[in-house]
Amino acid sequence: MNGTTKGLRLHIGVFGRRNVGKSSIVNALTGQQVSIVSDVPGTTTDPVDKTMELKPIGPVVFIDTAGTDDKGELGGQRVARTVKAMERTELALLVTDDWTDEEDRLVRMLEQRKTPYIVVANKKDMRMDDSLEAAAVRAGAKYVATTCAVFPEGFDRLRQLMVEAAPVEFLEARPLIADLVQPGDTVLLVTPLDIEAPKGRLKMLQVHCLREILDRSATAVIVKETELEAALAGLTGGPSLVVADSQVFDKVAAQLDPETPATTFSIVMARFKGDLEAMAAAAEVIDTLRPGDRILVAESCTHHPIGEDIGRVQIPALLEQAAGGPLKVDIAAGQDYPQDLRPYRLVIHCGACVFNRKQMLWRIHQAQSQGVPITNYGVAITHCMGLLDRATAPLTAAQPLITAG
Repeated sequence: MNGTTKGLRLHIGVFGRRNVGKSSIVNALTGQQVSIVSDVPGTTTDPVDKTMELKPIGPVVFIDTAGTDDKGELGGQRVARTVKAMERTELALLVTDDWTDEEDRLVRMLEQRKTPYIVVANKKDMRMDDSLEAAAVRAGAKYVATTCAVFPEGFDRLRQLMVEAAPVEFLEARPLIADLVQPGDTVLLVTPLDIEAPKGRLKMLQVHCLREILDRSATAVIVKETELEAALAGLTGGPSLVVADSQVFDKVAAQLDPETPATTFSIVMARFKGDLEAMAAAAEVIDTLRPGDRILVAESCTHHPIGEDIGRVQIPALLEQAAGGPLKVDIAAGQDYPQDLRPYRLVIHCGACVFNRKQMLWRIHQAQSQGVPITNYGVAITHCMGLLDRATAPLTAAQPLITAG
């Protein structure tokens, strides 16, 4: 509860050929033996994550990856996992001890993903001149750091460059709902305690909302949908904003004054982690679904489904009702996500609580580049309720707010 979730941390991916010192760089930056270091090529197999605090950026995740020049069948699988780690990388360290065609290829891959990167010219103690740094600059590198992981040297400069290269949203707070709240407001949060709710605690998204409300010097009231009527009766003047679970939004909206701004947790996440405008437009495809159409339901986590699971039971039932018959529904959970999305009429994604924004935006890009519309659970649900315009209105009317992080 007190720690920052991975999805809100800056993800720093460490990439490069085998034996250029990637793991040594991670260990030196974190001050810990996070990764095994060996002269044997291919020591790092699957990506290794390490969370830490990096001032002044804040909480980060370092991703140590396998060498991108790995060979053989298993090596190919390791390279595939390394490439997949780029999807969630928001800042890349390209570690090298010599500029080759592989470095040029990695630069192209990072630029294709619009990922800022720093070339880390490692093993300074084994080089006689600055030709490596010059080659990196010629290849288009904006940031180049010279290091020696053995002694170590050059890491203060590398940390400084990491701050300069980090996406601005990690140096300034990106609002979840803070721009919808004014000091003195009363914000009502409506959250059912269903069978899939975490035992003994609130969901991290709800905690995030509460924190932003308090930071704005506003009052937060949180209730179950069964207590909504009593909560509304006890509020003088009514709430300034209501944020509800998507599954009960129709019931909540029916009890509110039509002028009361109201939205859902899932919709604020669509804006926070993804592209709300694109997801709202994609939801219109639901009205054109026909029996037999193929749908992909994607979840960022790999939870054990129980009861009326929203992704496996409720969403498919809602879509089949709209289509007027059975659909072919595939489920993709966690990091499993098809590269070829063309067989699908529609992709419906969860709120991506455990993903960072880069990974969610990459999935949106993958779908859009293949001509496949993608939306999320809450947008789809409120569209089927006929309440999507009501639920998105507070966000489209919001004034930009960036606060110092």
